[in-house]
Amino acid sequence: MNIAIAQIKSVKGNIPANIQKHIAFINQASLLKASSIFFPELSLTGYEPELAKDLAVNLNDNRLDVFQEISDLKKITIGVGIPTLSHEGILISMLIFQPEQPRFLYSKQQLHEDEFPYFVNGKDQVLVNIEDEKIAPAICYESLQINHADKAVELGAQIYIASVAKSKNGIDKAYAYYAEVSKNYKIPVLMSNCIGECDNLVSAGCSAVWNKEGKLMAQFDNQEEGIIIFNTQTEKVTRQII
Repeated sequence: MNIAIAQIKSVKGNIPANIQKHIAFINQASLLKASSIFFPELSLTGYEPELAKDLAVNLNDNRLDVFQEISDLKKITIGVGIPTLSHEGILISMLIFQPEQPRFLYSKQQLHEDEFPYFVNGKDQVLVNIEDEKIAPAICYESLQINHADKAVELGAQIYIASVAKSKNGIDKAYAYYAEVSKNYKIPVLMSNCIGECDNLVSAGCSAVWNKEGKLMAQFDNQEEGIIIFNTQTEKVTRQII
C-alpha cells in the first residue's frame, strides 16, 4: 500500500483557502498512486487554539463535501485536521474520508495541559482500514505517550500515523521516540508536521517516515511543503515537493 503524509503551511484560520491547498496536495498524491494521504494536526485551520471555538465544524459540514467527492473519484483515503463540535466541547479531530463510505472522525484522546482551556478529550481510538491494513491515527501530544501506541497495537494497528504541530524542541524528542516505537512494535511510523508560525510557536516541519525496524526512510526539512509516499510492502519512498 502506498501511504502519503503531507507537510503543509496552513493559512491561519482560513478554512476555504486551506481546503484549496489540501486539494492540490491530494491530487498530487493521487497522481503518484497513493491510496491514502494524511495531513498535520488542525491542518484546515492551522494550529490556533484561541480561534478553535469560532472555527469548529460539525462532522457533516458541507464545505468539506469536496473531500468525499475526491475520495470517491480518485479512490483515495483522506485524513484532514480540524476542530469539531461535540456536546462536551471542542475536539481536536482528524476527519477521515474513504471511497463510497460515510465520513468519520478520530479525536485526540490525550491533550497537552496547554490545550485544556480550549478543548476536551476524545474518547475512542479508531483504526482506518485500507487494503487490508489497519492504520492507527495519533494526534501530536498523545503520539508521544507510550500507552497510546500500546492501545493502538493491541487493537490491531499495523501502521501508526502521527499528525502533529511541533516546534524544533518537540521534533527532536519525536524523532528518537518514533524510531523506538516503530522498532519495538515492528510497525512503520509516519509523522506529518506543519511548517510556519502557529499559536505561540513556529512549527518545525521535518515530517518523516520510519520503517518497522526503526530506520529513518525519508524526511523533509523545516521549509519544504510536499508529500512523502511510503510503500508498506516494498518500503520504497517517494518524496515530492509541492
